[in-house]
Amino acid sequence: MRVVVMGVTGCGKSTVARGLAQARGLEFADADDLHRADAVAQMAAGVPLTDHDRWPWLDRVAEWLAARDGAVIACSALRRVYRDRIVAGVGEVTFVHLAAPQAVLEERVRRRLAEEGHFAGVALLDSQYATLEPLAADEDGVTLDVSVLDPAAAVAAASARMES
Repeated sequence: MRVVVMGVTGCGKSTVARGLAQARGLEFADADDLHRADAVAQMAAGVPLTDHDRWPWLDRVAEWLAARDGAVIACSALRRVYRDRIVAGVGEVTFVHLAAPQAVLEERVRRRLAEEGHFAGVALLDSQYATLEPLAADEDGVTLDVSVLDPAAAVAAASARMES
């Protein structure tokens, strides 16, 4: 079982992916840790990544997943072509899309910046929502509304989806 917990910044990817991995006894990684330092600096400056910036990163995500029999990774995977790139490098992948209205996540991102100093700020949300392509009917996955589900409930819902 290989799972990508996806969505825009601030949706809870890392928290839910870590919880899902723990609940299912799988290895966890945060795809943010697979970014090159220059890409992190670019995002910290509020400059969105281009596809050219993302391809090597997505390949590293796929390589990480492919090297494991079971794993969960938190990765934005906003566009279908990004998800297809991961699937091409791995094979079977289940996606868990954490969705919420932008206004809800703007507040979460502001709070995270104040508390943790995370590199992804509110400035990235506009471009990420513009880029986001929700899961298509032919993709293996589920969309969870994290504006109404807390992290524990999102983990439970994702875990239940893994059993079906």
